[in-house]
Amino acid sequence: MNLSHLIIFAKNAELGKVKTRLAKDVGEENALEIYMALLQHTEQVTRPVLAQKKCYYSDFIANSDMFNDAHYEKSIQKGDDLGERMYNAAKASSGEWANKIIIIGSDCYELNSGIIEEAFKALDSHDFVIGPAEDGGYYLIGMTELYPEIFLNKVWSTENVFLDTLLDIQKLNKTHYLLPTLSDVDTFEDLPENLKGLLE
Repeated sequence: MNLSHLIIFAKNAELGKVKTRLAKDVGEENALEIYMALLQHTEQVTRPVLAQKKCYYSDFIANSDMFNDAHYEKSIQKGDDLGERMYNAAKASSGEWANKIIIIGSDCYELNSGIIEEAFKALDSHDFVIGPAEDGGYYLIGMTELYPEIFLNKVWSTENVFLDTLLDIQKLNKTHYLLPTLSDVDTFEDLPENLKGLLE
């Protein structure tokens, strides 16, 4: 039994439902193409990581996609906001005796396998690990024990999410490890050059 769990949050890749901020600049079809590339990147960087991998989809379980069913357990996100959905996913892993739980999204093209492995290693000596995003949120959060206040009662998609989370960790008198600050892809300005090459 693998006690390290890697949870991946992904939106179902449907036209008009992904990367809506980016779509305002590049159109819905380009935004979908970019998101498919981000999903492919996420699969590539998570595949070599030694952990039980779980992919949580926004609306329905996507069989026969880039996340091979043989290597990724698949579920649907449950909850009214992002915090509830992450908490419920982490709670399911906690109920399976996981002693290290890491959650990532599928929006960070700068994320690599080494950073995820660094995060799991950090949990050997810290209660939490967090990867700050340039926009004030985070691209990764990990923990050795589940605390609801880390996820609940947050105003998501704002510039204060990372700082609010750090304050909650401090209030719990727990230790944390900071990963490098990376950029999520949400707008045209966030696009790295090789993703811009996908635009039509």
